[in-house]
Parts: sequence; C-alpha cells; structure tokens
Amino acid sequence: MYKLLKPIFVLIILIFFFEIKAQDKNDIIDVIVIDAGHGGKDPGALGKKSKEKDIALAIAKKTGEYIKKYIPGVKVIYTRTDDKFIELHKRSDIANENDADLFISIHVNAGRKKDIKGTSVFVMGLNKADKQLDVVKRENSVILIEDNYKTKYEGFDPDSPESDIIFSLYQNAYLDQSIKLAEYLREEFKNRAKRIDRDVRQAGLVVLWNCSMPGILVETGFITNPEEEAFLNSEKGREIIASAIYRAVKKYKNEIEHKEKKQTKNDITFKIQVAYSSKKIDTAPENFKGVKNVECVEDGKYYRYFTGNSKSYEEIAKLLNEIRKKIPEAYIIAVNNGKLITVKEALQILNN
Repeated sequence: MYKLLKPIFVLIILIFFFEIKAQDKNDIIDVIVIDAGHGGKDPGALGKKSKEKDIALAIAKKTGEYIKKYIPGVKVIYTRTDDKFIELHKRSDIANENDADLFISIHVNAGRKKDIKGTSVFVMGLNKADKQLDVVKRENSVILIEDNYKTKYEGFDPDSPESDIIFSLYQNAYLDQSIKLAEYLREEFKNRAKRIDRDVRQAGLVVLWNCSMPGILVETGFITNPEEEAFLNSEKGREIIASAIYRAVKKYKNEIEHKEKKQTKNDITFKIQVAYSSKKIDTAPENFKGVKNVECVEDGKYYRYFTGNSKSYEEIAKLLNEIRKKIPEAYIIAVNNGKLITVKEALQILNN
C-alpha cells in the first residue's frame, strides 16, 4: 500500500500537466487505432466453437474497412492484423506513437451462465461494481503472461484497488470524450443493431490506461452464449457489429468537428466533476467523501455531480488539488451558457 501512495501523490500533481497536454490535441479526428483484443498465445474467452481472439480480429478488420470507405480522410491503424500476441502496453503505444485521435479496443465477453447476452462499452474509470469485476479481471489478467509485467506496468496488481487509482488518473483528461463516443456506440447497438444493452461502464482496464486520446473497450457479445457465439461468427453478425462501431465513430467525429463556435469569455465557468452515475445520489457530503456543495445535473439517463464554480482555470485547478485528496478520480470540466464544452475549447476562447 505504502509503495503505491507515492506514485498516486506524484500522479495527482502531474495530472495537471497531462490535462494541459490533452487540451492541445487537434479537434480534427483523422487517425483512429483499432485494437483487436488478445491474439497468439492469448486466446481470450472461449466458446464451444470459437475463440475471442479470432472474432475480435475479424470485427476489427471489418470496422476498419467501413471507416476507411465511408469516412474519407481518416487513417485507420490496426494494433494487429493477424494472429499474434501483443502486450497490452504496446497497444496503447501504437496509438500514442501515431498521435491517434481515438482508440477502440474490440473484445468478446464471457459469462458463467449460458443465457447471459448483450453488448457493453467500457471507458477508463474507478467504478468497480460487482457486475463488471469479471470483465476487468479477465481483460487485465493478460499481463500475467507477459515478461517482466511488474516493471512494465509500474507494479500493477490486477486485484489491487490502489493500482486502479493510479491508472485511472491518466485517462481523466479524456473521460468526457470517451463517454460521448461510448454513448453513441451504445445507441447504435441498441437502436440499429438491436442488441441487448448492458450499458456504458467505467472500469480500470489496463489496455486503456496509457492512451493519450479518448478510448473505449467494446464487448461485442457473449461467446459463452450459443446464440451470440453463432451471431459473432457469422458474416452478417460481424457486419452488424462493425457497422454500429463505424456509425458511432462518424457521429462522434461530426460532433467534435462541427461544434458551434459562438462562445464568449464571460459565459465560461469551470467546475469539478466528482462522480458520474446511472442512479441519482443524494448530494449530501457523506455521499461524496466529505466534499461539500455538490450539485447534480441530469445528462440523458445519467447523472453528473459537480462541485466548485470559477471563471479562473488556475483557481479551479487549486481546488481540484484539494478535492483529489478525497476523490482521486475528480477532474475539471467547462461550462458555456449551461452547456458542457471541453476544457480545451474553454481555454482557447479565454486565450483569444
């Protein structure tokens, strides 16, 4: 525990610099990395007739084909194009080295009961509800077959909550964007692809932890469900899943690149997001580790919880330093005329 406290303290300080770096990214989405989960000596989840690694690769390739064909100008990069093992940290390295704007990791789920089915979309976070612990442990346990994994992942232990805190800090700068993409994909899966919806979830997933861009992990269905295994192994099923991912990417790209630019300096305020939940929570301090003056804002089917209210980024950054002593995953958001915008947009307007 003590060994992890020092890295956490250092990261809480350094995260300010990481957030500024995130604000420097271009608002043009022109490089997308698609990661086919598992591969080689790591088969992933197993069905009666197939392996996760093979389904993930087929869907990844199909998704890339759709994006290249229907979104002109976007460069697609795959972490793997054949059956080979790639360490988790190298997958995010590929995205970072190519200055990618999005990272999409494709997987297939597994359950203890054969009747469990549906799609899920994960973003980096600390929400470790029982219903997703199996996914987190299964996906993160891949590092155990890597050489010198403790050195490569800074002492990460798949069963340690302190490790989750360390990794989650890296992705906070991109959490809003990641959630936006995840929600678009959830809508596509549910409304167009007609898949069972298992929600958007936050989890401490190693494959996302070091991505310097918005990233999601997609569980495309359950290989342990005979019906879904057959669907995911069919050409039609793979086309439906890949098409849903492509359409979500297209919506996200259009949203990011065509936002209104009518903001004024006086309309912008900064707040600190302390929680994000599908259930409404009473804003009493005891529900937020003693943080006072928490406000709740409904965002579709979700609820966001904020504290602080300042027109100065420097002032809100100081407050964030205090809040993170209680809630390490807290991060800064910007509001313009009652609407959420990225911190990057807010700073650009203030600096013009």
